[in-house]
Amino acid sequence: MGVDFSMVDSAEKAEQLCAQGQLERVFLTPAEFGGPDHVQNVVYCPVGSAAAKQDVDLNIVASLIREGKVQMYSAVPIYEGNSFVPVAIDVSAWHPESPDTGAFNARVAMWGSALAPDSAS
Repeated sequence: MGVDFSMVDSAEKAEQLCAQGQLERVFLTPAEFGGPDHVQNVVYCPVGSAAAKQDVDLNIVASLIREGKVQMYSAVPIYEGNSFVPVAIDVSAWHPESPDTGAFNARVAMWGSALAPDSAS
């Protein structure tokens, strides 16, 4: 299940690992969608996670936005235990007038139990 970040239980520890190159800052709402560089929009994730999330955001969600199929966006970090590092980020995009039609949901799994085959809940 990869590296264990369960002992990273504070912003300070996460920032330290970020400085050491083990974690990277990830915007929940990307700058391309108007997301600010603000503490409430930033999570610390294992290196490589930003590229995986960016792939979902810019290659799938952005296309749905351009096509007018979705107008709303959400990215919710999923935490385990006391860790400050999310095990996954759940990305959702939908149209407010038809939330059940054409909705898009994806999980960017990064470490821990999120990498287990049956974790896509």
